Amino acid sequence: MEDSPGDASAIALKALGWVLSEERRAQRFLDLTGLTPETLRGAIGDISTHRAVLEFLCAHEPDLIEAASAMEIEPEILAQSKEQLNR
Repeated sequence: MEDSPGDASAIALKALGWVLSEERRAQRFLDLTGLTPETLRGAIGDISTHRAVLEFLCAHEPDLIEAASAMEIEPEILAQSKEQLNR
C-alpha cells in the first residue's frame, strides 16, 4: 500500500460503508463517536471522520476482520490506514 493519506481516506470511506450497512453496528459507531446521522453526513470528507471509522474497527477485532473480508483486503491494511491518518 502506498504511503498516501488519500489512499487511507479512500479505504476509510469504503470501511464506513461497511460499518453503516448493518443497523446495530452503525448505531454503535454513532454512539461511540458522538456523531449523529446529520453530523456524519456533514463530516464525511473530514480526516477526523476517516480516523474515527478506522479506530472504531481497530478497537473491535471481530469487526476489523469482518470488514477486511468484506472489502477483500487484509486487516493489516485497515490498521496501516489508521496509522497513516494519525500522522
